Amino acid sequence: MTRRVLGRDAVLRIGEVSAVEGRRIFVLVDKKKNLSHMFLDGDILGNIAVNGYLEIRKGFLSIIGRVEGERVQEDTPRGAGDMREPTNRNRRVLTVALTGFIDEHGHFSGGTKELPLVGNEAFLLTRDQLRRVHDLVRDRDLFVSIATLYGDDMDVRLPVDGLFNSHIAIFGNTGSGKSNTLAYLYQELVSVLRARNPEQYRRNARFVLFDFNGEYVRDTCITNEKTVYGLSTRRADADRLPLDEEGLLDVEVLSILADATEKTQKPFLARALRLYRRVREADDGDAAAYFRNIIRRRVTDTLQMTDKARAFLLLDYFRQILPDTDANGIETDIAADIEWHNVTGEFFLKQGRQFLGANPNLIPQTEVYRRVADALFGDSMLSDIIRLLYLQLISDVIANRAQNEHIAPVINRLKRKHDDIDRLFVMTANAQFWTSNFVVVNLSDVNLEMRKTIPLLLSKRLYAEHRRADSSRTLTLIIDEAHNILSTESFREAESWKDYRLETFEEIIKEGRKFGVFVTIASQRPNDISPTITSQAHNYFIHRLINDRDLQTIASAVSYIDKATEESIPTLATGTCVFSGVASAVPMKLNVKALAELERPRSETRAFATTVPPRA
Repeated sequence: MTRRVLGRDAVLRIGEVSAVEGRRIFVLVDKKKNLSHMFLDGDILGNIAVNGYLEIRKGFLSIIGRVEGERVQEDTPRGAGDMREPTNRNRRVLTVALTGFIDEHGHFSGGTKELPLVGNEAFLLTRDQLRRVHDLVRDRDLFVSIATLYGDDMDVRLPVDGLFNSHIAIFGNTGSGKSNTLAYLYQELVSVLRARNPEQYRRNARFVLFDFNGEYVRDTCITNEKTVYGLSTRRADADRLPLDEEGLLDVEVLSILADATEKTQKPFLARALRLYRRVREADDGDAAAYFRNIIRRRVTDTLQMTDKARAFLLLDYFRQILPDTDANGIETDIAADIEWHNVTGEFFLKQGRQFLGANPNLIPQTEVYRRVADALFGDSMLSDIIRLLYLQLISDVIANRAQNEHIAPVINRLKRKHDDIDRLFVMTANAQFWTSNFVVVNLSDVNLEMRKTIPLLLSKRLYAEHRRADSSRTLTLIIDEAHNILSTESFREAESWKDYRLETFEEIIKEGRKFGVFVTIASQRPNDISPTITSQAHNYFIHRLINDRDLQTIASAVSYIDKATEESIPTLATGTCVFSGVASAVPMKLNVKALAELERPRSETRAFATTVPPRA
């Protein structure tokens, strides 16, 4: 037995430590160990090379290092009187970075326990040792297996706890295998959790995937037990997200839908929502009558004003609230029977030329006042809210509380989105969003403006609900093509709104972990994403990236990747990625397995051969 061990060690030995400079070690390779392969127990072993691992034995401690580079060093002569010289005096010297050690229980641990000494022997890793270095799972831990080690057929197990209870970033250019990695990760996770305890999975695990291109809607993709909301701003027959009626009365929800600014427009929305609640909860139960009475008082105030500009501005607002037709169904302007007298500075009735300021008892005879009786309320919740916004703005202008140019834009934005909101949301008393554990929100047929609004609205709402629940549940937000909503540069939205959007997701990714809320982002342009979000991820799957700015972002955000691994990213093959993060003591290059055809996301590159049939 001892002879066999010595024989194995003789084959596996590659040299000895020649210098120690901090965590950087230099190993002088034995002259006879320069072949590309070696034989051991009938197996072919690849010799040590850059990115390979080796073992340095210091007494009973096995120190594991990773080769970052190598150079040739010339042997010094043996002495002045020694005329014998070797045929080749060149020796290989490996530059090795320490990655960890194998403890007395045979477990690999990252970090530095002890530094080697000059003269310590260095050995190739056996297959068992290589498996220990790359096995991230301890006994009885849940794990997923989606990849093999690059250059080897050894399966790599990724721990459920340590990977999925963290924020994950998946980066890679289009066609690099990014979507396959995302789908495979969560397919395996759902499968493992359901197999372990189906009841706990149904009760405690929640997943929402924002799908911008409709890649994950296939029934067999990730899981067949999922809910898919196929949203559309073009079709009236598409799916709609359930939104509780009270949810629309939340100032945060309304602010997101209306792109409201924090300091001016959001307080106005809060005042308008308080007014809406007062109207809806009228003491006599007749909300429409209460609404019309408020309008009549504001019409009376307006028709007695002495400020022409403000008076005509308020009449424009009344046109947004009151019907376009009179009691006979004839379309006429609400101010057709009144006129402004520039000398006296007040309104007067055209018929009889009687001034309304001096004769307020004549105001009920005006068309604008008469038309209040037909003002609508209760036809739809969103329409009612918009009318109350105008009514609140009228009250604020009369009371000198608000400036039109500051407030009117937020109402106009909400009006412009009225049809989109009606097509994307259904208002119900008891909205049930979680009809299954896994929800896919398909945004491929949604216009650009609402593409940014829906993930923000839904994420903020689910995050707030999850925090209030204070339970053992977990919530995972999966954002594919994350640069669409987490971009730091946008020319289509106001700077304040962009800041609000980013700050919301930054809060979730910074604080969510404490409440069981985790975020997974996938993107082909990491440089476009907020650096705060990129750097807050705990584990990274990095596929091929070519753009220099994207590579610089990875270099600054991912502190776990060494220079050699970083430089290999632009040349990674499809399906190959670098995995690095808190779940792994060392960065690993993985070959992610391809999903079965029916389980893949719809992200394959279309070939020209399939579009051009062969000639008959």
